[in-house]
Amino acid sequence: MEPLADSEIKRVLVVNAHPDDSDFGASGTIAQWVQQGIQVSYVLCTNGDQGGEESGFTKEEMPAVRQREQRAACAALGISDVTFLNYVDGHLEPTIALRKDIVRQIRRVQPDRIICQSPERNWERIGASHPDHLAAGEATIQAVYPDARNPFAFTDLLEQENLQPWKVKEVWMQGHAHPDHFVDITDTFHFKIAALKEHASQTGHMENLEEMLREWGQRNAGVGQLPEGRIAEAFKIVNTN
Repeated sequence: MEPLADSEIKRVLVVNAHPDDSDFGASGTIAQWVQQGIQVSYVLCTNGDQGGEESGFTKEEMPAVRQREQRAACAALGISDVTFLNYVDGHLEPTIALRKDIVRQIRRVQPDRIICQSPERNWERIGASHPDHLAAGEATIQAVYPDARNPFAFTDLLEQENLQPWKVKEVWMQGHAHPDHFVDITDTFHFKIAALKEHASQTGHMENLEEMLREWGQRNAGVGQLPEGRIAEAFKIVNTN
């Protein structure tokens, strides 16, 4: 499915399970949108406190560390609107409470487009299918349809917080087993590297980080039939209008 033209998009909401998820999966694309003047907001469901065992930080220190790193990564991309929902890393489930929290953010930001993780397990890339990723993706899709647009869903958000119903036009899923849209990020690849280097607790030990990301991106470009040597990010497009 062909996505909407970027010229039709004013705001994008990125919803992921952990800090760094979207920067690994979509930050080259996101950097292009920011350059075009599209407003991008991030929502992280957890603080990623179960990651970073090689960082030297304790598990108790990790939430603050990872929040700080994500804000710095967003700053490298030109993004300042970052929200943490503070669910426990490794325990995320697509509950009614999580759906409501995501609906609140959708109604607050009023995005035309959402990036989220695929709720479907990818057996070719098991790392993309962390249980928290699947839960965040499922809760986000449920929040997009039917909840965020329905005035009878979570009525207190409207009555007490004055958050009006909002219809998201499309969803871009990262980590899907069968992507159908490939974005050439060769010219914004340096932004992706800059963002991921800010996640030092997760990437500081990776001496070959840039080489690894380049190989991943060139593989995506090959699947998307882009010219040899180009770098791409891959998505599954879902029309939700």
